[in-house]
Amino acid sequence: MIASEETTRICLVRHGETTWNVEKRIQGQIDIGLNEAGLSQAEAAAVWLAGEPVTALYSSDLLRTRQTAERLAASLKLRPTLRPEFRERRYGIFEGLTYDESRAKYPAEYLAFERRVPDFVIPQGGESLQQLYERVRAGLQRIAFDHRGQTVVVVTHGGVLDIVNRLVRGHPLSKPRDFLIPNAGINWVSIRDDCWSLETWGETGHLAMVGLDEMP
Repeated sequence: MIASEETTRICLVRHGETTWNVEKRIQGQIDIGLNEAGLSQAEAAAVWLAGEPVTALYSSDLLRTRQTAERLAASLKLRPTLRPEFRERRYGIFEGLTYDESRAKYPAEYLAFERRVPDFVIPQGGESLQQLYERVRAGLQRIAFDHRGQTVVVVTHGGVLDIVNRLVRGHPLSKPRDFLIPNAGINWVSIRDDCWSLETWGETGHLAMVGLDEMP
């Protein structure tokens, strides 16, 4: 229970870009690191958040999120705490394949995935959306309980952010996505009196700082 006079704010940052993101290759829990653009995006997010009154920094324990969190940690002067509950979804047979390759190689399974069937467990070690929802919800609730009235940053993945957005807005898992999840995008949610609210989503204004330099 979160006391009524206390609002806990959680800033969720998607990791920076990887080569597999560019290739539209499904990473899941395969440990891929950031590319050069992703490292620059992480630095830009760190600068953007530097003035926030952040008391704790959490991250998925996968490499791409750890690398992003390290940049934020230097700016926020905090040590990141690794939390496996914020890992990307396990995509089973699809991991390592592009979306097009997955559709061609496993048409029936991909159709269930594409239709967002909540209880469909992706074969060979994958997770269902419902399973992912349960672990992400538990992770968020733990942070809200441990940091009542504080501001916290969590570095995580696209699949996790998909769940967070639906959880906070009260939308079903099967609903088609109507929001963006950009690499290094910044997303703010809050909880007060056990009620979640979405403050802002998919902020990318900070990424203009890593655009091309057209000056001679």
